[in-house]
Amino acid sequence: MYTKSIILVLLVLSVFTFTVTAQPLEEVQPAAVVETASPDNGLLYMREEEKLARDVYLALYEIWGARTFLNIAQAEQQHMDTVGALLASRNLEDPAAQTTFGEFKNPDLADLYTQLVEKGSVSLVQAYQVGALIEDLDIADLQSYLAQTEDEAEIWVYTALLRGSQNHMRSFVKQLSRYNESYQPVYITEAELAALLSTR
Repeated sequence: MYTKSIILVLLVLSVFTFTVTAQPLEEVQPAAVVETASPDNGLLYMREEEKLARDVYLALYEIWGARTFLNIAQAEQQHMDTVGALLASRNLEDPAAQTTFGEFKNPDLADLYTQLVEKGSVSLVQAYQVGALIEDLDIADLQSYLAQTEDEAEIWVYTALLRGSQNHMRSFVKQLSRYNESYQPVYITEAELAALLSTR
């Protein structure tokens, strides 16, 4: 069964237009992020969610050759490594181990990968919109996991990933602005996005 976050992403993708100008996502309301049954589930999910970001960005770099995707994909690899190190220190099975690009243990993320790459291949502007959507989802999920844990190691990891996702969001919004386009947040609020864009 799809999680609430995955369902919302697919709904957002369904309203993307197939033109250079991306359609605003005004009708889609923010939804609750992934609910976890145990603290470890957050780490396992974020390991694959960071892989999702990396793999989508690498696929979009191959299509468009835009350096922004390659640079951010490299940062996502660092995020994956950070979560992976914590999983290893706790002897937790790594869901991303021995998987290839675009391959996920979580079937919802596997389906989402296909959807995102398909939409991002329509135009470069759509690709940047997909990038912003991924970071929007990451920020919301990380904020949720931070609110659920008191573990110092998890707080450190989630905080580091959150800063990275915020920087990536700024990068994608900056690229969109070069085409006179903007990003309408889906998971975080417009106020949160405005505050994020006003700081470095």
